[in-house]
Amino acid sequence: MVERLCQSKEGSQCGGNFSPIPNLNLNKKTPTEVKPWECSVCGKVFMRHSSLNRHKRSHTSPKPYKYQEYGKKPYKCKECGKAFSYLQPFQKHERNHSVEKSYKCKECGKSFRYRQSVRKHERTHTGEKPYQCKQCGKAFRYHQTFQTHERTHTGEKPYQCKQCGKALSCPSSFRSHERTHTGEKPYECKKCGKAFSCPSSLRKHERTHTGEKPYDFGPYKCKECGKAFSCPSSYRIHERSHTGEKPYECKQCGRAFSCSSSFRTHERTHTGEKPYQCKECGKAFHWLTTFQVHVRTHTGEKPYICKQCGKALSCPTSFRRHERTHTAEKPYECKQCGKTFSSPLGLQIHGRTHTGEKPYKYGPYKCKECGKAFNCPSSFRIHERTHTGEKPYECKICGKAFSCSSYVQVHERTHTGEKPYECKECGKAFIYRTTFRGHMRVHTGEKPYKCKECGKAFSRPSSFRSHERIHTGEKLLECKHCGKAFNWPTSLHKHVMRMHSR
Repeated sequence: MVERLCQSKEGSQCGGNFSPIPNLNLNKKTPTEVKPWECSVCGKVFMRHSSLNRHKRSHTSPKPYKYQEYGKKPYKCKECGKAFSYLQPFQKHERNHSVEKSYKCKECGKSFRYRQSVRKHERTHTGEKPYQCKQCGKAFRYHQTFQTHERTHTGEKPYQCKQCGKALSCPSSFRSHERTHTGEKPYECKKCGKAFSCPSSLRKHERTHTGEKPYDFGPYKCKECGKAFSCPSSYRIHERSHTGEKPYECKQCGRAFSCSSSFRTHERTHTGEKPYQCKECGKAFHWLTTFQVHVRTHTGEKPYICKQCGKALSCPTSFRRHERTHTAEKPYECKQCGKTFSSPLGLQIHGRTHTGEKPYKYGPYKCKECGKAFNCPSSFRIHERTHTGEKPYECKICGKAFSCSSYVQVHERTHTGEKPYECKECGKAFIYRTTFRGHMRVHTGEKPYKCKECGKAFSRPSSFRSHERIHTGEKLLECKHCGKAFNWPTSLHKHVMRMHSR
């Protein structure tokens, strides 16, 4: 019998007896079913005594959330600036800078402190995957990723958030989730001091300083396009963009995805789960990116700055769309006729001219009033407001209200005088993208709106709709004084001036 003492939460000692299974030789390889070391505090069992010792610290150490709750991190590394809540992990981290790394990888020259670490690293070169899943046959390089994968079959989610009760299967995902509550951003940029909640966001940000192109280097290189990756999982996901493979299928609607994280995020559209809640207004979101963009409406932060005109934007998609107003880039091409568009929405709308598809017939979000269906929940909510009359977005200057946040942003330009769309041919600037596009056709001569009755073509949709009324006989504009109807606003205006102005 091996006697061990452990510290309880109250600080008192409790006698913890950890008994090895009798007649078991630990030097020999044991079957995976046998776990000889058991913790008397929580009952968890381990294959090795060293693993049990590491586990005991979870009972004896102070709980990390006490510091995280108040944002206190008194231990800061002088070498890299990383901060820690507790002394022990801080000291362990310091050794990374001070201790000699005597074990070197023969393939790439990377150095490690421990022989075990270099052996694990070598698997990235050899491709060795010693941990294989019995359920699906998938193999893994590291034991931890293997354990996390197994939970996708068992459904086990051992990491539960104390704030909102959400359970997660992966420890790194759990830590990232906790930061959505604490607001903690432990990863700081050495160049500008900007802080981030996860290391991948910091790496992306650092490229804005270095100018590094992330897909130029890495051991995993795509044969199709030449992009290189340091992580094999990222490489496999990228390969699917060429092969079209989508192994993750939604059981609810049958939609397939190339990446497991995209699949899990999609599932929330069916379950209604919204794990990201705004502390300012209480609004909840399905996706982290939309939550982050929303938070900026309260903070006023606009981290995406255009190098051409200096305009700052809060949303990365809006920023990319804005950049195209300068470059005139149209990366979205129609496979049917070759016509190109600056946004995926423009291509999608154009595609219906070929398919004859009625866009509002299918989709998981169906309007009870008129039967229109939508794929996107945000589009569905905006549409619903056309029936309810709700206008939650108000202009701070004049108080005018709008049903959609983008409408109020465009409206604000009438007060600020901002005209972000400038014609390269004549220099004329416009407040609205639609009027800018209509103006550009004056130079190009393009007339995309063609009448099916007589073949006459128009550069503006409003002119096209007015012309169609000649054939249909429809008259939409009615005089309030006498009830006479007109096709064009100019005709109505002339009528009012002649007949009713006296």
